[in-house]
Amino acid sequence: MQSPLIRIDEVSKTYATASGEAVQAIGRISLDIADGEFAAVVGPSGCGKTTLLRILAGLIGDYQGAVNVRGSLMQGPTRDIGIVFQEANLMPWRTVIENVMLPVQVLKLDRKTYLPRAQALIDLVGLRGFESKLPNELSGGMRQRVAIARALVHDPSILLMDEPFGALDAMTRDNMNVELARICATARKTVFLITHSIAESVFLSDRVFVMSRRPGRILQTIPIDLPRPRALDVIASPEFGRYVLAIRSLLGDGDGAHSLVH
Repeated sequence: MQSPLIRIDEVSKTYATASGEAVQAIGRISLDIADGEFAAVVGPSGCGKTTLLRILAGLIGDYQGAVNVRGSLMQGPTRDIGIVFQEANLMPWRTVIENVMLPVQVLKLDRKTYLPRAQALIDLVGLRGFESKLPNELSGGMRQRVAIARALVHDPSILLMDEPFGALDAMTRDNMNVELARICATARKTVFLITHSIAESVFLSDRVFVMSRRPGRILQTIPIDLPRPRALDVIASPEFGRYVLAIRSLLGDGDGAHSLVH
């Protein structure tokens, strides 16, 4: 049996507040993610989803347990991981192509080698012709497309996404979900998505990890057996509805069931 690309083993994280109180964000989380898998995590606000993603990204240390990528212990940020946050966080003075090329500059990679890849990714995310535009000339959805291309330009194996479309209107978000599924299938990346939207997690994922309230732990793992590629009309299917209801029941109050369900 092939070893998982990512293994999170008994990971817990406790923060100290300004008053000196200890607050446990996540508690003894264990999960595996296979190479090429699209995995999503849903859970109530404040349950530690983003903490888990940042640990996986190597951005948070001083936790209990272990994170392994390709069998090696995670000890900090690695170029094998790309990250997309809720806000695109583009450099306002840099054009689309120069924002996409930012990791190439930061990692001191060869510009001439990666410039054609940046252009290919701009084409892939549907922004051909916008290479010389500045962020303030783009819509919110377009800025997130730039952020996705930027996260992929140095060719990481893993794409981490923290509520990447949470700030978008419902229609744009739905369209971006279709685009994200297409982009990730074409780029053949392993994806770890944090979302508040139950429907979004079902639409995009191979498996959904459902987290409890803080301290966050994995309540259940839900395999999503829906054919790919997935079009928006799949949301009207009984199978899709059953997955959404099953996850909502685990969350208790239906927290996060928005977008893709109108």
